[in-house]
Amino acid sequence: MDRLGASFFVCVSCLIVPFGSYAQRSATVVGYVYCEEKSHTPRNVQVELRGSDQAQLSSVVAADDGAFRFDGLKQGAYTVSVNEPGFEPVSIKLDLSGASQKDLTICLKRIAKTGDPPKSNTISTHELSMPAKARDLMESGKKKLYEDKNSPGGVADFQQAISLAPGYYEAHYQLAMAYLSLGNASEAEKSFRKSIEVSGDKYGEAEVRLGTILLDQGNAAGGEKAIRRGLQLNPNFWLGHYELGRALLNAKHIREAQDSAEQARLLAPGTAIVYRLLANIHLQEKNYAALLQDIDAYLTLDPDSPAGLRAKELRDQIQQKIALDNPTAAAKP
Repeated sequence: MDRLGASFFVCVSCLIVPFGSYAQRSATVVGYVYCEEKSHTPRNVQVELRGSDQAQLSSVVAADDGAFRFDGLKQGAYTVSVNEPGFEPVSIKLDLSGASQKDLTICLKRIAKTGDPPKSNTISTHELSMPAKARDLMESGKKKLYEDKNSPGGVADFQQAISLAPGYYEAHYQLAMAYLSLGNASEAEKSFRKSIEVSGDKYGEAEVRLGTILLDQGNAAGGEKAIRRGLQLNPNFWLGHYELGRALLNAKHIREAQDSAEQARLLAPGTAIVYRLLANIHLQEKNYAALLQDIDAYLTLDPDSPAGLRAKELRDQIQQKIALDNPTAAAKP
């Protein structure tokens, strides 16, 4: 049951579980795409596979239930990306050098029409100090990136905004997001770092995003350091607490991971992935009563996606285990 729980309660970029023999020459990537906030899978979602040089190798349309698959892959480095209009771009780096199969669950998070999900709808004083033309290019770039699914166009607009206003650290941040949507994590990392540098090390959202990239690259120490700095700058950024909890859980610091996850829940109680993180923590602790509460909370937000259906199956298994461990209590009305 623990293995099922771990594989189910994993969101995008949180964990990749290898299967099979390391001696096999080819590898397979399988997974599901679903919409977290709408509790269903958008139709005709395009999933792209890129090589280590970021050249596109293959593209598939996910099935109606969100399933996708790439077969016959050589062992090496790859990137799986989804850039669905109206949702935050997703890009996941994979290392297939030592596994025959990778399982992914990609959670698409709907974005606000104004653009960057972590930012509010209000414009900051710093942005108001930027030239009007640069701000116009920013709005144009965000529309192209998030609504029109035109990442290259977004890149061009953000670069122009930066050329007009080199101190526009928000534009460097958006440029990084555009690079992520193109599967170019290397350039995204550079732009996040530039955003931090230009801001004078005061842009917490960029620190958290940089930390997430580092975590996904396997740089646990660097990722945790960046995320902690981001939270120091912006203590109310729920994503930072979530990502810190993810890093701490992977490092087996269970109690600290739970503290971070609880803080993320306080800040974003309507976000399903927070309850998956709590579920993973309680699964590690074998605290099945708390795990059931996590699953129930998750199912109120995401009952019908493939992951939601697996949550219901896991819930049944947990109830069966509790009944076996304590038959007297289970027999009570």
